[in-house]
Amino acid sequence: MAISSNMHDDIEETLISEADLQARVRELAAAIQRDYAGKDLVLLGILRGAIMFMTDLARQLSMPLNMDFMAISSYGNATESSGVVRILKDLDDAIEHKHVLIVEDIIDTGLTLRYLMEILENRNPASLAVCALLDKVKEREKLIAPMYTGFEIPDRFVVGYGLDFAQKYRNLPYIGVLKPSVYSE
Repeated sequence: MAISSNMHDDIEETLISEADLQARVRELAAAIQRDYAGKDLVLLGILRGAIMFMTDLARQLSMPLNMDFMAISSYGNATESSGVVRILKDLDDAIEHKHVLIVEDIIDTGLTLRYLMEILENRNPASLAVCALLDKVKEREKLIAPMYTGFEIPDRFVVGYGLDFAQKYRNLPYIGVLKPSVYSE
């Protein structure tokens, strides 16, 4: 693994610009604001990848809401999901009878998100839906259909705006395709 001292040098292509990200976040927030008006909404951010997206999304909402976080892992330092899901941090508050909107950075295989939704459904929320910044266009074993999707992207390894490789690149203000030379040995 050869990570450059300037992380922008490791990007093969900018897939989604900072301006396009912010414009889409505003559009998603407007839809969420309309759909959840008058409801007890909990934004449930999936750490660490969704933190940038959730922060920007929450700042665009002018409604009362709660924010909570879970940390789950199925990647480790790999570029593909291991298929083994681990809960690293659970919710701090109960979600029973609340409208829960899972804020996710990317849906890849959908296995991790499906597992998480099964766990959360057993906690009796009033509703449970997903807002995903990115949805990779590919066949999945278990279909996950987010209520809100920022962008559909090709099946490429992307970083930036919260998404990482080996805990790096999260702070890029755009979504970029990582050069294969960075993650292949």
